[in-house]
Amino acid sequence: MSAILVINSGSSSLKYSLLDIESEHELAAGLIERIGQEVGAASHTVRPAPTTDAAPTMLDATYDDERSIPDHHAAFAVMLEQFAEHGPSLAEHPPVAVGHRVVHGGARFYAPTLIDADVERQIEELAVLAPLHNPANLAGILAAKAVFRGVPHVAVFDTAFHQTLPPAAYTYAIDAELARQHRVRRYGFHGTSHQFVSEAAAAHLGRDLAELKQLVFHLGNGASVTAIDGGRSVETSMGLTPLEGLVMGTRSGDLDPAALVHLSRRAGLSINDLDALLNTRSGLKGLAGRSDMRDILAGAEAGEDDATLALDVYVHRLRAYAGAYIAQLGGVDVISFTAGVGENAARVRAEAMSTLGFAGVEIDAQRNETRARGIRRISTDASAVTVLVVPTNEELQIARQTAGLL
Repeated sequence: MSAILVINSGSSSLKYSLLDIESEHELAAGLIERIGQEVGAASHTVRPAPTTDAAPTMLDATYDDERSIPDHHAAFAVMLEQFAEHGPSLAEHPPVAVGHRVVHGGARFYAPTLIDADVERQIEELAVLAPLHNPANLAGILAAKAVFRGVPHVAVFDTAFHQTLPPAAYTYAIDAELARQHRVRRYGFHGTSHQFVSEAAAAHLGRDLAELKQLVFHLGNGASVTAIDGGRSVETSMGLTPLEGLVMGTRSGDLDPAALVHLSRRAGLSINDLDALLNTRSGLKGLAGRSDMRDILAGAEAGEDDATLALDVYVHRLRAYAGAYIAQLGGVDVISFTAGVGENAARVRAEAMSTLGFAGVEIDAQRNETRARGIRRISTDASAVTVLVVPTNEELQIARQTAGLL
């Protein structure tokens, strides 16, 4: 059995997953939070392998703990302790490689990359484009390499899938020399999820990925949509940063840049004030005081004006991007919804698709409302466009890409 350890390191968190790459079964997963705070939290879940005989499959077991976790090196020590105490044993399932999620690869990284000192330096340099993410990703890499010394470490970049964007899609219409000097262009994000979902959708339908025109809506607290033609990203909603595009939990998405100039001049907001406004006080939270779509839907059901408006603005943006991207693709075969909102909010899916009858989209209301595990179709049998709900699995995609590189 060959295991790959997947690491997703945030500024104050460490998410990990140990997968058997041959069966693609997740052996264990964990989340360590509040790193650097007074009291940290650790959660470790062991997932027994499905049985192949008549014996019932054992249930997952989750173990929670609280303690001081001062830095990422301490977080890795906690992770090792969780494996030692609760299993599975890393001695019995030693990782043959460690795959790391890295948010921003700029224009340099277009594929999974073996991490060496030069790659670490470039990830640090690219922190200017992702100051909240790349430094944390690098901290996790350095801590992991100190623990797992004898195995290769591989970086899988969120931006890599979007390196196939054509110049017309990634170029901003500003001074070309200034943009070149400061690497201002559209990069796109959530690429690992968009790639996994588009490939899973094609496999589920028994269709050749190369022949499909797809839209993938990754709708979580962060949200993006990608147009995928023959397995290649050709347009995506996020840009230089993950701020552009759809309305999100706390992020504004698209906004007239002159609005920021206006707020700076008239309201006296500084650059830092504007940054905080757009990233932490906008989106659903800015419109309705709540960033969780479940709260927005409950408020809208109760007739609350602010929640209703927030939902309407959110859906309006989804429709606008769907129409634009169908036009860019010249038609669409498959539309998939994924991530927390995309997988669970039936009303959001129904309203987003309700105006796309001109493109051949027809939603089956009963299928859309039915909750089920795994990939499921929510369009009617007569719909010219297949609409799916596809649970994303970025950890598995990172493990696949890591194994593929090796």
